[in-house]
Amino acid sequence: MKGFLFDQLTGHEFKEGNFDKVILPVGSTEYHGDHLPFGTDAIVSYELAKEVAKRIEGLLVLPPVHYGMSDHYANFLLTISVRAEVLIEVLKDILYSLVKHGMYKIFILNGHDGNIAPIEVASRAVKVEYPEVKIAALNAWWVSAGNLLPKGTFEVWGGLGHAGEGETSIMLSLKPELVEMEHAKGVVPTLPEEVEIKWLFDELTPYGATGDPTKATKEKGDKMKEVLVNLIVSFFEKMEQNDWRYGYEKEE
Repeated sequence: MKGFLFDQLTGHEFKEGNFDKVILPVGSTEYHGDHLPFGTDAIVSYELAKEVAKRIEGLLVLPPVHYGMSDHYANFLLTISVRAEVLIEVLKDILYSLVKHGMYKIFILNGHDGNIAPIEVASRAVKVEYPEVKIAALNAWWVSAGNLLPKGTFEVWGGLGHAGEGETSIMLSLKPELVEMEHAKGVVPTLPEEVEIKWLFDELTPYGATGDPTKATKEKGDKMKEVLVNLIVSFFEKMEQNDWRYGYEKEE
């Protein structure tokens, strides 16, 4: 592995290494139907981050944030949620800690829809306070995978859905031993295309899953993993080549 798992790194290894960038997986703890584990969102983000670290020199994979803003899922079994304002402060404190210790290249790999707004607020606040810090985020890997893969890869709803075809497929690729396909069940809700309704999840499905997880396969998950890892690796490589500069060169 070129990069390292931060929680398994000794102080000596850190001092001897040349670590200048980190990837922070952010997930949630919530019901994902009867077929996927409660920690799916953190698991996927963390496993993808570890795959990226195999190809990027000097990258530290931070321990995942296992709790997210999941109030909209709370009517289902044992969802553990933190308030948005709490998650914002947790993320800011993590980012501030990294900045304090000279880690100025930060990539946030998010695995849960409810975290998108808190990540945005926390990142913007830290960036304004520390302009020299570079913060990037992949907010919705499930959307990115659907955009990157050929049309027709997924059979139902473009592979979307909480614990649906796409998410179940990538779990079959990353952690198949944690998936119980015999219990997979979902439904495609009726939703408008251009206007976003602020739903509670039990308004969309009685199963704790949307989309059609029965259509999931390891082969689809392997393709998702490949395009997502390539996307993130390519981002790091291009940023490194350009010394993490972007936008335009300001005049002195």
